Amino acid sequence: MSVYRGGMDALGDLLRGVRADGARFDRAVLTGPWEVTCAEGAALELITVVRGSALLTAESGAPRTLHEGDTAVISTTAPYTASSAGGSGSGSGSGSGSDAGSGFDGCELVAGAYQFDGSVGRRLISALPPLLVVPGGAECLPIIELIAAEVSADRPGRQYVMDRMLDWMLACTLRDWFDLPGSQPPAWYRALGDDVVGPALCAMHDEPARSWTVAALAARSQVSRAAFARSFTELVGRPPMAYLTEWRMTLAAELLAEPGATVAAVAGRVGYADGFGFSDAFKRIRGIAPSGYRASLTGSRRASDALGAAV
Repeated sequence: MSVYRGGMDALGDLLRGVRADGARFDRAVLTGPWEVTCAEGAALELITVVRGSALLTAESGAPRTLHEGDTAVISTTAPYTASSAGGSGSGSGSGSGSDAGSGFDGCELVAGAYQFDGSVGRRLISALPPLLVVPGGAECLPIIELIAAEVSADRPGRQYVMDRMLDWMLACTLRDWFDLPGSQPPAWYRALGDDVVGPALCAMHDEPARSWTVAALAARSQVSRAAFARSFTELVGRPPMAYLTEWRMTLAAELLAEPGATVAAVAGRVGYADGFGFSDAFKRIRGIAPSGYRASLTGSRRASDALGAAV
């Protein structure tokens, strides 16, 4: 089921919140019985089997087998273990690896890890299970081959190219997973494909600062206010204005982290004419006033800078 309607959409906005910037990449070629444990994962990690198969075991849940072309998305920092599909043993991967040539009976893995601390990115992670596996598909296969080749290369612009490939891979993988039979995509993703709710969701994400009302959103969907509000609440799980406020406050948290940001300026960018109404909404949703939130971010940056200078 295709849910794209043009313009912005909820998935696209959330993916922009986890845009790779200096992401970490690893490639490993492993043979024989092997087992690799990651004691502390990244905020979001993708693991793809280029050749062979592997067994992936997260802290909670049953082990999952990954075959050639399959990709796992891990959205928890809890430990996890990858091992040979036929049983665990000892051994470790090499960052560079080597091609075993014909008769290869091991496993080649490529992993990419995101490090981010943004509110939009956390909103996406909260919609995902700790571990999901997507079978290899035609859409992602060319990206997998390009990533595997680029990881081993040492060419100018390598990090930038890898960052963009990882973003591409994440988008393809999540779209495939959301559309898998039996998967449980977030309510807003399913709602994007609805003739009534979809246009309104896209409008909210297109123009979050616009003075939206239920009547204006219903007009976008060409239905009555009552019919629109009922359909939106049933599909998304919250009333339209509640969803809009939550999305605006998520954006506001990102904007407050920008250098030189002021509460008044951020308020205007997310649809509030004055800082008082914005501050009340932000505190209600986030549990802290926007000025206090911004001060906490500044304090964290200063502490990080001081630690870096001391090392």
